[in-house]
Order: sequence, then structure tokens, then C-alpha cells
Amino acid sequence: MQPAAAMSSPREAISEVQSAPPTPRPPPVSTPPSQIHSPSPAPPSSRSPLRALTPLASPVRKAVATVRECLEEVGHITRLADPRDAWLPITESQSGNAYYAAFHNLSSGIGFQALVLPVAFAFLGWSWGIACLSMAFAWQLYTLWLLVRLHEPVPGGTRYSRYMHLATTVFGERWAKILALLPVMYLSAGNCTALIIVGGGSMKLLFSIACGPVCMARPLTTVEWYLVFICAAVLLSQLPNLNSIAGVSLVAAAAAVAYCTMIWVVSVAKGRVAGVSYDPVKTTNDVDAALGVLNGLGIIAFAFRGHNLVLEIQGTMPSTLKHPSHVPMWKGVKVAYAIVALCLYPIAIGGFWAYGNQIPPNGILSALYKFHSRDVSRLVLGITTLLVIINCLTTFQIYAMPVYDNMEAGYVHKKNRPCPWWLRSGFRAFFGAVNFLIAVALPFLSELAGLLGGISLPVTLAYPCFMWVAIKKPGKGTAMWNINWALGCLGMGLSFVLVVGNLWGLVAKGLRVQFFKPADFQ
Repeated sequence: MQPAAAMSSPREAISEVQSAPPTPRPPPVSTPPSQIHSPSPAPPSSRSPLRALTPLASPVRKAVATVRECLEEVGHITRLADPRDAWLPITESQSGNAYYAAFHNLSSGIGFQALVLPVAFAFLGWSWGIACLSMAFAWQLYTLWLLVRLHEPVPGGTRYSRYMHLATTVFGERWAKILALLPVMYLSAGNCTALIIVGGGSMKLLFSIACGPVCMARPLTTVEWYLVFICAAVLLSQLPNLNSIAGVSLVAAAAAVAYCTMIWVVSVAKGRVAGVSYDPVKTTNDVDAALGVLNGLGIIAFAFRGHNLVLEIQGTMPSTLKHPSHVPMWKGVKVAYAIVALCLYPIAIGGFWAYGNQIPPNGILSALYKFHSRDVSRLVLGITTLLVIINCLTTFQIYAMPVYDNMEAGYVHKKNRPCPWWLRSGFRAFFGAVNFLIAVALPFLSELAGLLGGISLPVTLAYPCFMWVAIKKPGKGTAMWNINWALGCLGMGLSFVLVVGNLWGLVAKGLRVQFFKPADFQ
């Protein structure tokens, strides 16, 4: 009987295996375009016969666990509002990290605007200058933290990788265009135009320093130097996406830190200029005094830039439920703005100590050329000017990236396919040509910088507070509710005062309108 039982048991097992229903396949996991080419484990070449003898519950349990882990670890890495955004320059690559965040934030957070800070101290004096600079630094760092947390407000939910996307979600499409479109575009395209003026003018200045006073070579005109600068900027802009310019941002950050340090060290080492005074600039009437104070506040507020790029920078990072993107982003921001503070405060305090109220309107770099062009070696002046040029060329790339992204979005959303390389290059050359034309044809726009800056101020100081209240919905009367409403309203009020003050100054003093006559940067 035992052999018969032994013979029957394998047959029964085989019949049970043959009659068992097929193992159900796990549900497919949709993959966004950016992950289509990502490496995945190769399927087995043939099914092992041993798998047929495993219990039914085991492969199902493993399949469910695998799908769950995949959704947790991979499914939210590129959870975009529109899968086609994976073809655009900002969100095309999501391999960023805390180092890249530090490079980008430092490149966008410090630049030639910092060189004008001593002028603000000339209007405000020591006490109010330092107090306003400290309050503005703390304020913008807080709103920057709000934007970092609002990038992905719900873990695993939609990621807002563009400032306008977040503004549209909060204010609606119509009001977002009214409130945020012009300021955001000005902070990108307007900064690029200013970089052409500063960079091209610095190129001309570097040529005169290198050539010397007895040079026989014919120098290029200011317009020709602008053309040289924009050609170099367009050539450098052919890098495809925001992640690919991390090295460029590192060069920009290093150049900015280097020339800021060199300028204030040389200025302090040479001592105070003759007849220096630290009293606020004297005015003939109260109106001019009020305009001077508003000018000083505006200079301090405009020295902090880059909030229109925070969401875009964070959009280059992977994000999972276990490892959200705000963690490495905030690490990079803290490092970057610690270095920014180490540059801004010495520039402001050291520059005002050295030059007092004799500081030229264009800032400490102009003061260095004006007061120390003869007692400072040409090598030092040349290196400083070269670093300014390098910073302008490399910073141009990160500020132009949102415009490139917006231009390509029109093609991608209409054609439903990635933008070809030749069209991408054409978009970037066209943007460079438009900025060059504006810099040459409308040189008086620099006199409107205060007005446009006042309009753009809420992007940095006010809108993030309102966005936090609208999305996070803190309880009415709580600390976060009160702080954000207070700072948001204060930021809008400051913006209104600056706009009115600049309009008042333009009406009182007039505006010199000269087309196609760019002045030398000094």
C-alpha cells in the first residue's frame, strides 16, 4: 500500500498544480517620460519549473510588496503637474543634490547688486543701515524657507517646480498673470539685460586697463562690447537644462565671492578717503530727504534676489516619501546664504567706512576706480574686472533658464514632443538678441530700475507669505497665520511706497530718454 500511496501523491500534486488558476500579474505602474530610459532589472530569460511548485500566496504577496515599494521609492520622483514637463529645461533632469542647490542659490543670490549697498548706508547712516540690512536678510531668508516647503506641500503630491505654477494655483490664472507674470519675467529677463550692460561695460574697462594709457590699438565701442558679451553668453547657453549648468553656477559663485572680497579688502586696506563723512546725505528739502530714504531701502531690498528661481532649482532634485526634496534643498540654501552674508556685510560696512557719503551712485566698484586707480596695481584692477565679467557671463545662464523653459513649453505643449536641438538653440539665440537690442536701444531703463524693482519686490517678500496661508491653511489667529499675514501686508505696503516714491522722483527730476546711446559702465 505504501508504494501505491507514494505513486498517487505526485500525480495529485501535478493535477493540483495544473488545475490552479494562473498567478495574477501586478497592476502596471505608469512611468513618466523622464524615467522611460532609466535602467530596470532584466526579466528572466525563462520561467523556472520550481516557481510552479510555490504556493499561490507567495508570488502575489511579493508582487504587491514590490509594487508598494516601487510606488514609495520611484513613483513620486517625477510626479509632475504635466508629464510633458519632463521635456523642458528646468525639469528635464532630476539628479540634483544639496551641492547643486548651494551652487545655484549662491550664483543667483549674490551679484553686482551687492556692490551698491554702501550707497544705501550713505542715505540711512550706520545704525539704520545695519538694522535695515539685517531685517531684510532675515525676512528674505524666511520667505525662502516658505518657498522650499511649498515646492511639495503634500508629501508625494504635485511638485511646483515653477514660480508661476505656484502663483497660478494660489491666485488663479488671471490674477497670477496680473500680479506675478511681469515681476517674474523682469527678474529673469531684466537681470539678463542688466548683466549685458555690466558685463559688456566691464569688458571695455578691462581692455583699457590691459592696454594702458599709451595703447595704440583702436578700442571697440560700447555697443560692440555688448555684442561680444552676448555672443559669449549665447554660446555658453547651449547647455541643455538647469542641472547641466551646476558647474557654471559654481564658477559664477566663486567669481562673485572672489571679486566682492577683493573689492572690500582693497578699499579697507587703502584706508578712508580724504574728507570722508558718515552723516546721511544732506538734502535741500524734506521731499528729497524722503526720496533718499526710500532709495536706500530700495537698494537693500533689491540686493536680495533669486527667489524667482528657488522652486526651479528644487525641481531638479529627486523626491520620495522617505527622502523629500526640501531636505537637501534647505541644506544647500543654508550654506549658500551663510556665504552671501559673509559677502554682503563686509561690502556694505567696509565700503561705507572707506568712502562714506562720497561713494559714487554706481557703488563700491566705481569708487575703487575713482579713488584708487593710481595707487592700486593694474593687475589687481584687471583681475577684479575679469572676475566681474566671468560672474556676469555665468550668472546670465541661470537667470535666463526660466525664459528658455517658457519658450520651449509653448512648442512642447503644442506639438506634444520634445523640442529639437536646433530649435532650442534658436530660442536661446533669439532671447540673447532681444536682450542685446534692449540694452542698446533703451539705455535709460537703468533709471527705471527702482520703479520696476518696487513692482517686483512682492515676489521676494510678500507673495510667499500669502501662498503659505492659502495652501497650508494655518488656523486663524495662530503664530504662522499672524506672521505671514503681517509680513505679506508689510511687503505689499513697502512695494507700494517704493513705486510711488520712484514715480515721484521721476516726475520731480525728469527722465532723460536717449535711444541707441548706451553710456559707459563705470
